[in-house]
Amino acid sequence: MHGDGKAVSVVGAGTNLAKLLQVQRAAHAADPFPTAEQRIDRLRRLLAALESHEQRIVEALNADFGYRSPHQTWFAEVVTTAKPLRLAIAQLRRWMRPERRSTGLPFNLLGARAEVHYQPLGVVGVISPWNVPVNLAVAPLAGVLAAGNRVMMKPSEATPATAELLQQMIASAFDPAELTVATGGVEVGREFSALPFDHLLYTGGEAVAKHIMRAASDHLTPLTLELGGKSPTLIGEGADLQLAARRIAFGKVFNAGQVCLAPDYVLVPNARKRELVDALIEAFKGMLPEASGSRDFVAAINARHADRLRGYVLEARASGAEVIELEWTGRSSAPGAIMVPLTLLVEPSPMLAVMREEIFGPLLPIVGYDRFEDALAMINAKDRPLALYYFGDDRAQIQQVLTRTVSGGVTLNDVIMHYTMDDLPFGGVGASGMGAYHGRDGFRRFSHARAVYTQSRFDIGGMLRPPYGPRFERIARVLQKHG
Repeated sequence: MHGDGKAVSVVGAGTNLAKLLQVQRAAHAADPFPTAEQRIDRLRRLLAALESHEQRIVEALNADFGYRSPHQTWFAEVVTTAKPLRLAIAQLRRWMRPERRSTGLPFNLLGARAEVHYQPLGVVGVISPWNVPVNLAVAPLAGVLAAGNRVMMKPSEATPATAELLQQMIASAFDPAELTVATGGVEVGREFSALPFDHLLYTGGEAVAKHIMRAASDHLTPLTLELGGKSPTLIGEGADLQLAARRIAFGKVFNAGQVCLAPDYVLVPNARKRELVDALIEAFKGMLPEASGSRDFVAAINARHADRLRGYVLEARASGAEVIELEWTGRSSAPGAIMVPLTLLVEPSPMLAVMREEIFGPLLPIVGYDRFEDALAMINAKDRPLALYYFGDDRAQIQQVLTRTVSGGVTLNDVIMHYTMDDLPFGGVGASGMGAYHGRDGFRRFSHARAVYTQSRFDIGGMLRPPYGPRFERIARVLQKHG
């Protein structure tokens, strides 16, 4: 069912996507500026659909992963997805208000007015990944729908049960002319990314992002790319290592590190390296005690992904790095679950694949440094990451982290948490992405900021039109000095 109570069909792989885009474009043309009430209604319908499918979401993700902690799924896919929707509902009317801007002298003295009006873009495409497939498909819609757009979504084919559920969930609440989901494999993904959307949001890997940029260039489709990278965790000399270990360990336990924001490697003073390793082992044991096995852990998404991670470990061990495998975290009673154990890699060579490629799994390299400047240099030698984490209370070091490194976001004395702050922009920089959304920034990202200037009844323009003379020169000098 959808908003007016009529049954609707779902959109499968055989659907003509171009024709569906035409339907949404026509609907937008007929109603190009939805009211606040219409937008809030859409957001509420989406929130209701999410929460009414809570148990089915847990079951679908468990089927797709082979095993996924029900509590992790509920928190990652439902709790953290509902939050931005509720924020948008509460703040939408304020976000929609035109913003007054300065006109400058002499225009401000004569009654001219300058404003920014936020206008819907039209039809926005959303391509979402497999790792947190409900959250990363639905949470961005808080900004997309708040901005008054219509949406076509393409979830990952790597989580087919979840993709099918998303399709049914959206069809239960929306007419396809408002919001719809297209499922299918790589060919559908290619067709989808080549459509002339008014904006396209892609969340995923860098390699696929390059193909999407090429396809989007044919129509000059504006893009928001949320990618990933090797997000570093930097331990300051005076950091509380027990606290740091618990919080870093959570970043690897959560979805078994299959998160674009997971801490990818840790830089720690050499003098405290062994202390940190021991603290991390204890932290992992505290979260995943041997008695309960991997009940609160998550399987690798598929065999190919698991084999890649195991290859990193084999290469590190062969190179002489210390490998500490928490073997009980690699066991599961769930049939078909492909478990990769939590593994610490101590002092892996910078030339190893695990130190050059995004890990996206439960492996954590630990690298020592002698001087803080050396640690910053190591971070800056790599591509700009999606996130950077610092543990410590040294104000001078914090200032260096914030001014001498570049990353999409920063969390101090924790990991990942800046993503959960719905009123902070979330996005990458450089190889980790372009564009940011969440909260007001999401509303603006998926809107056109339209400049609106209202001229004074006084004929200001007449002072600037030829024939030119001394009066014109005096006015121009005022504009030059005062703007």
